Amino acid sequence: MGSQKSNINRRKFIRQSSMVTLGAGAAMAFPMAGMAQSTTSVDQINIVGPKEGFTPQIGTLVSMMNWMRSTILHPVRGMSKKDLDYLVDDNANSIGAMLWHLAATERFYQIHTFEGRDWGDWDEADTNEWSVASGLGDDARKQIKGNKLEFYLDKLDTVRENTLKEFAKRDDDWLMEVDEDWYWGPTNNYCKWFHVCEHESNHNGQFKFIKSRLPSGKK
Repeated sequence: MGSQKSNINRRKFIRQSSMVTLGAGAAMAFPMAGMAQSTTSVDQINIVGPKEGFTPQIGTLVSMMNWMRSTILHPVRGMSKKDLDYLVDDNANSIGAMLWHLAATERFYQIHTFEGRDWGDWDEADTNEWSVASGLGDDARKQIKGNKLEFYLDKLDTVRENTLKEFAKRDDDWLMEVDEDWYWGPTNNYCKWFHVCEHESNHNGQFKFIKSRLPSGKK
């Protein structure tokens, strides 16, 4: 019973953090100081640092990931299916596909770092759900469309819920473990998961650019 309640509260925290809004006249993409219910305490989204329920460095990473998630979802709030499917040109990716792409990236890093599996060593179910979104391009343009915003948010929330659950089982020693054979050279788990965070920042700029070009936004 306690575990079920914890999962519900964690999902609520993720969704509330995701939907934090900006002030009406804000010139920069910073979320408002909002309060969200976590499984352990009431956290301020703009406080970066250790979080109850996690070791200090993992908690700090979680605070950055939560902040980034709330920021990247601000531009897509209220988007229609047509907006989410919009392609700026024949070689572009849609916002919907990129939202699924972000969830796919996080899922693959879960398998790699939590399960200790080589990159690309995915089960058939994970391959089927995430590979098209992970690769984007032509396949994603053909296959990822016609979904409501909630469809993508559910994928992001479900994956993040699992990330937080797994982070809570680990400590800072695990976070600092170095993979000597990683593609970029020696890389620790902290860097891999910080990449998941900054990867969202990269697509944040794309979301804003595409939003500025949406036919629905033209007067």
